[in-house]
Amino acid sequence: MSRSTSTQALPASELIDKRIADLADWRGATLSRIRKLIHEADPEVLEEWKWMGTPVWSHDGIICTGESYKSVVKLTFLKGASLEDPAKLFNSSLDGNARRAIDIREGEELDADAFKSLIHAAIALNTAGKKSKPKRAG
Repeated sequence: MSRSTSTQALPASELIDKRIADLADWRGATLSRIRKLIHEADPEVLEEWKWMGTPVWSHDGIICTGESYKSVVKLTFLKGASLEDPAKLFNSSLDGNARRAIDIREGEELDADAFKSLIHAAIALNTAGKKSKPKRAG
């Protein structure tokens, strides 16, 4: 196996494990905690690895992505603008028509229950959208 394709052959969950380990600082710990909360909220969540190295969590469509930057771990909800956010977790990408994001900085704690509620809401939105698509006459 060539070096350029070695990571492509790994399951997404292993690639996410590797990303967390490679970060080896607060960002890895934060991404690990977020991942755990997502799995607690939805044990059936699908982990994916897209866009040249972005962890993605899906259930009947993308729930959110988990990107790591120098100063933040960014959780982007592709349909976040359509989600209720009573705890005001969304603090980034607030001007878009579809996406909303949560930027977590070093030392910040995320409200676990409010975050799980967002995960549940995103899944409900994905599931509702899947059920409401009209079937094509064939």
